[in-house]
Amino acid sequence: MAVMEHDLVRQDAATLARAMGDGEVSSEEVTRAHLDRITAVDDRVHAFLHVMPERAIAAARDVDRRRAAGEPLGPLAGVPLALKDVLTMEGEPTTCGSRILEGWRPPYDSTVVERLRSADVIILGKTNMDEFAMGSSTEHSAYGPTRNPWDLDRIPGGSGGGSAAALAAFEAPLAIGTDTGGSIRQPAAVTGTVGVKPTYGGVSRYGLVALASSLDQAGPCARTVLDTALLHAAIAGHDARDSTSISAPVPDVVAAARAADVRGMRIGLVRELSGEGYQAGVSQRFDEAVGILTDLGAEVVEVSCPHFEYALAAYYLILPSEASSNLARFDGMRYGLRAGDDDARSVEEVMALTREAGFGAEVKRRIMIGTYALSSGYYDAYYGSAQKVRTLITRDFEAAFDKVDVLVSPTAPTTAFRIGEKVDDPLAMYLNDIATIPVNLAGNAAMSLPIGLAPEDGLPVGLQIMAPPLADDRLYRAGGALEAALVDRWGHLLIEEAPSL
Repeated sequence: MAVMEHDLVRQDAATLARAMGDGEVSSEEVTRAHLDRITAVDDRVHAFLHVMPERAIAAARDVDRRRAAGEPLGPLAGVPLALKDVLTMEGEPTTCGSRILEGWRPPYDSTVVERLRSADVIILGKTNMDEFAMGSSTEHSAYGPTRNPWDLDRIPGGSGGGSAAALAAFEAPLAIGTDTGGSIRQPAAVTGTVGVKPTYGGVSRYGLVALASSLDQAGPCARTVLDTALLHAAIAGHDARDSTSISAPVPDVVAAARAADVRGMRIGLVRELSGEGYQAGVSQRFDEAVGILTDLGAEVVEVSCPHFEYALAAYYLILPSEASSNLARFDGMRYGLRAGDDDARSVEEVMALTREAGFGAEVKRRIMIGTYALSSGYYDAYYGSAQKVRTLITRDFEAAFDKVDVLVSPTAPTTAFRIGEKVDDPLAMYLNDIATIPVNLAGNAAMSLPIGLAPEDGLPVGLQIMAPPLADDRLYRAGGALEAALVDRWGHLLIEEAPSL
């Protein structure tokens, strides 16, 4: 059945790209359909902070013109995408979910945006996020919370809840997120979508507004494993403008996603990332998914990573320390918000007033923690010790990957919680990332994909797959196989069960 006979916004990116290539539909038609969908539902979801209809339509028309002229186009040419508002795009607002960057329009594109343009992907707009990516619920945005399309009273995860919600609400078939401690994977888990944190350095950080430079990583988000792989291939690769960018070849993630075969793979269950503290329905769906992987021909064994129990504490010293340094650039002197300069005040007073007005409570909290951890007399005891723990966690991963090809765990300990439920309890909020943080500390690659609905509340559950650095293709091989088996069982993707807005 031709794609034109279906609702365009419910198609996956690969199907849309194929239909456009076959002349069944134009990029302009696909783009307009998604812009109409945003207009229809985003007042309830609030996935987007900024939509660019004129620019998106112009880009789509250009793709259609070049396709008609027979010019070579990328495999995702003409497919719409939602971009997390932490990546710069020339001439378009980039707020990072913060008041302190109000009015700033970057004079340059991030490398991710450059590569999306080169791939002929159509950028629809910028998505909501926890302020400066500090949060697990997208409740810490200065512009209001994003809501989970599965239940509008619940969070869509964070910090990239806007990108995940845009996918789940069928406002875009592709999205870009960033992952510092789980900000791609945890939103994917609670919205029934797919998200990948590539190997650290696998996707350029040039033009990504920094939170914690040794942890931040941009990555692809979509509703299927193949779509995520196609987007991964489009944005990955070495960039001389990023000193942390890896020069090694990008693994063939698309071929791995299409192979979707786990026969002969050794899969490790991480003992420290399951059991106590996990919602019963999450554990149930995880156990069922592991059983499916076994049925598909994988060998599943339990492994221990004993230092993972210290990951949360180490992370919440390293991240705030790096954030306190990175966010010092927001001073009201050069760009963005400036408060208090209407009176005769000193530079120091203007800086203090700007930061007081521009930063939210969670950002201030983490800056203070980080500044304290880096202060004279405490550096070795806090930041230095946390870095030693980081080394031990990396060694745990290395030892585990000597025995297995990939590791698996639940992505998040619970399904999506209610908006407001944990916003006043920072520790409870931080615990949402307990399973995802170790990957960022070690720089490994990881994926979250949907594995069903928790019986207690009917909300999505995600499974996390972790791979060694530069072995991102293993995520797609295992994830593609599990997704195919689940689709065979259900008769459709899990996202098709999401309530219609």
